Amino acid sequence: MIEVMVNGCNGRMGQIVCDLVNQNEDLVLKCGFDKNITGEFSFPVYDNIQNIKEKPDVIIDFSIPVATFNILEYAVSNNIPIVIATTGFTSDEEKIIEDYSKKIPIFKSANMSYDIMIMKKLVSILAPLLKDTDIEITETHHNRKIDSPSGTAKMLADTINNSLGNTLHCEYNRHEKKEKRDKNEIGMNSIRGGNIVGEHVVQFFGEFDTFEIKHTSYSRNVFAEGAIKAAKFIVNKPCKLYNMEDMFSKTEF
Repeated sequence: MIEVMVNGCNGRMGQIVCDLVNQNEDLVLKCGFDKNITGEFSFPVYDNIQNIKEKPDVIIDFSIPVATFNILEYAVSNNIPIVIATTGFTSDEEKIIEDYSKKIPIFKSANMSYDIMIMKKLVSILAPLLKDTDIEITETHHNRKIDSPSGTAKMLADTINNSLGNTLHCEYNRHEKKEKRDKNEIGMNSIRGGNIVGEHVVQFFGEFDTFEIKHTSYSRNVFAEGAIKAAKFIVNKPCKLYNMEDMFSKTEF
């Protein structure tokens, strides 16, 4: 049995992860951590790292960047692998996480959905074939999401840019610009409202037609299930920064 700690266990995603861990015959929910503890739990929950008595085999983190780094330091100090499903990190914070991965195994993905990994692969193929089009990425999420654009939208933009030799740049703010669209930009658009789990659309606008690829998540469970698969995958792995593509063989893409 793999013993799991959930960071952000009292949050919306953290609660889903805890429920799925409890339903998984290969895992046991050892403890949770959250700065905001409300309600009752069937497992030990802490709001002070110094008080944690258990030592899990792996940590699953669904929180916010500041909370991620709080638990990440604990993970490094105790040599515990960690799955980071939190988004919204700065480029400097991304570099720190990469440095930490030299000390412990870290699995990090902007999106834990397998289907999003398929979408990522598809846009990497499509972009060179449609290199003369105007590329726009639109993401839609619930009104509680803090970061914008989403980590998944950034990941898709990076994938497209890499496939085109890193010749493009992202445009996040057009309302102050008084000029025509730059041919080398990727437009990034964010919509926030209601309880939308997540939707990502990549559009390639040509002169006479448009090619569009879209992914819609109907349940947060898909992200929790992906994080659980990642937790199983990363236990006993050597120190490295892993992602979704490491977890699946190339034949599955």
